[in-house]
Amino acid sequence: MNHDLQELYDTFPCFRAVSAEEWAAAQPRLKTFPPAAGLFRAEEAAKYALFLIAGTVRISTIAESGREMIANRLSPGDICAFMVLSGLSERDYPGAMTAETEVTALFVEKSSFLRWIQEYAPVRNAVFGNMMDGLIRMSELLTGKIAKPLDARLAELLLRLTSEQQPTIRSTHQQLSAELGSAREVISRVLSRMHKKGWIATGRGRISVLEREALSSFVGDLVTEL
Repeated sequence: MNHDLQELYDTFPCFRAVSAEEWAAAQPRLKTFPPAAGLFRAEEAAKYALFLIAGTVRISTIAESGREMIANRLSPGDICAFMVLSGLSERDYPGAMTAETEVTALFVEKSSFLRWIQEYAPVRNAVFGNMMDGLIRMSELLTGKIAKPLDARLAELLLRLTSEQQPTIRSTHQQLSAELGSAREVISRVLSRMHKKGWIATGRGRISVLEREALSSFVGDLVTEL
């Protein structure tokens, strides 16, 4: 476990302030998850705190309508604001973490982590500073969803997820709707319009960008009209 802690220290230097005895009491355990695996929900959050060592995860929430929405993403060194706030307020974790790539994460006892926030200034400062950065990112994500038309956001997403060398992505309409905070039926209609214009090709769980320049121009035209 010493090697595991060294990886954590490299990613989260603030945890060097925690004593060896405290680490032993926290029962740290390293786990690896494949892409698309669920790794942190209310059940896990009730017992553990999670720290991302490698890979990227998305955090999604479920609206009252049952629609999944992407709230944020975490990279190594990021701390989930939902995890901290739900722990401090003794409320259920409101989201779910899903691996977007292969992920390595370190789990520790939740009670230990919450105690460290109170007892160790380096941990407290790093956690709340990291949370502030995460909340700013979530605010920017929400602002982008409000300010730009769905057509433009979908075109931008397809351009971001593909390249000239790799023009095809594996994604369902439901996954795209969760990413953009829209309904699957609406995403399907927009994709159908893009397909009819010859900009993309679609198949079962697969989308290929055929005309990157046309999509880029389309995004620019829509944003200019705002």
